[in-house]
Amino acid sequence: MIPNEYEALRALMARHGLMSLFRRASPRQRIARVVAGLRAERGSGENKHARLQVVRLSAPLGAVMVPILGVLLLSLLAKARPDPVHVGIIEMVEEEVPLPLDPTIVLTLDPIRPPEPLPLDAMLDADVVTEPPEPVKTKVLESPVELVDLFSAAPARSPMAFSGVLENRDAGKRAAAMLKFKAPGITEGAVLRALRWLKEEQLPDGSWAKTKPAMTGLALLTFLAHGETPASEEFGETVMRAIQWLVENQEANGMFKGRDGHNYSHPIATYALCEAFALTRVPMVQEAAERALAIVIEGQHASGGWDYNCKQSMRDDTSYMGWCVQALKAAKEGGLHHPDLRRAMSQAVEGFRKNAHPQGGFGYTSPGQGGLTGVGVACMQLLGAAKEPEARRGLAYLAQEATFSWREPWGGSPMYYWYYATQAHFFAGGSAWSQWNARFPQELVRAQTILRGASPNEPDMGYWDSPGTHEHSDGRVQDTCLSTLQLEVYYRYLRTLRPPDESDEVERLATGPDVIRVEVVI
Repeated sequence: MIPNEYEALRALMARHGLMSLFRRASPRQRIARVVAGLRAERGSGENKHARLQVVRLSAPLGAVMVPILGVLLLSLLAKARPDPVHVGIIEMVEEEVPLPLDPTIVLTLDPIRPPEPLPLDAMLDADVVTEPPEPVKTKVLESPVELVDLFSAAPARSPMAFSGVLENRDAGKRAAAMLKFKAPGITEGAVLRALRWLKEEQLPDGSWAKTKPAMTGLALLTFLAHGETPASEEFGETVMRAIQWLVENQEANGMFKGRDGHNYSHPIATYALCEAFALTRVPMVQEAAERALAIVIEGQHASGGWDYNCKQSMRDDTSYMGWCVQALKAAKEGGLHHPDLRRAMSQAVEGFRKNAHPQGGFGYTSPGQGGLTGVGVACMQLLGAAKEPEARRGLAYLAQEATFSWREPWGGSPMYYWYYATQAHFFAGGSAWSQWNARFPQELVRAQTILRGASPNEPDMGYWDSPGTHEHSDGRVQDTCLSTLQLEVYYRYLRTLRPPDESDEVERLATGPDVIRVEVVI
């Protein structure tokens, strides 16, 4: 970052009061907060946070204390041993090298996946809100969450750290990826028009309507997918305000204000915060993301699935599970911490198996077929289970049944179905991707409503409205985000999922049990 850009970014952050986010609490304040958290009610947000910090601190403390105890023991043994020749005083001095309590992780991250459309059974019912839609405006330092990273060894040297993070999203590598995966030349223009429309639709407080946590998470993911960060020239302030809104509107227990009745908002917002932390490395974003992540992991069923509101039940909802899995994957790729993160990702595969149909496909809360098949296939690919029979049969089902036509949309919620189907085909590669890629981008770009600039110097904007007659949507913002995320699929996942160049998955599924070549890094 050149000096002028750095100064501009610094001024922008100062104007929004964000420079205070990098002030670190004193050791006394950090210890006091952990002690208070350990005394708090078990299961509360503060108690969970304190226990997590103790776990993270135990290893470095042990590394320091064990050598000290060894030196003391040797000193005692030396004093107890008589010397017949002379009496001398032996003084042993060992210089202690302080160890970082929690070393900074240099990410080799792949963006996680785009948020998925709100669930099929009115996942974001704007009429059912558990919190007031207009959250109380407070400054970051007045948030109920103390926005400090208590035991972080070393924050990033500057507010933004991009080295090695989501590197496929810069302009040059985006272009290379689009060429490699045969993106039509019309897609990037449509993406930029949509990003400019979303920028105009952002509310003064930094959020998007209607269900603010979910829509703000979706919109933020759409900007991040294009490589936009708080340092970006055109969209930087939009991204910064969205991140700030999510952090400020998180409650002390990790939930978000203004959530919908089934709380699809939570995994969507968690997903967005995890990816935002991967790009910014800001400690306050890490803490907010880890608080939200804990709710997702602790809400997982023994069967591996999830239900509304991350509650414990016997109901495994494929639609809700899709958001939770993307949040877990984002946390893993972003270097966030939870002791059960890997276990939760492994166990989630079983939740999808439970809803898989023996002839191919995935149902809503039981074995079935239909539009939710894309959710099951894409999530199993994300979890490293692309070779499993359920994922293979689901991919074959999509090849036979899934269509992309704006005039004859697939099912009642086509935006939702297409979003996952596009990812599943991209991850599969081969003819599965070639055939899907020959249809979907042209249909999407042709269906975009374009708002022409008022003058030659004013750029065009664009948005989408779902063609589905029964689409469970939160409105135009959701439809535009889901469409844009599909057009960004060419460069979003290269670091995490590397689709093979020469495989032909659909033909192999039809002719034999060959292994599907989808490489997934978990």
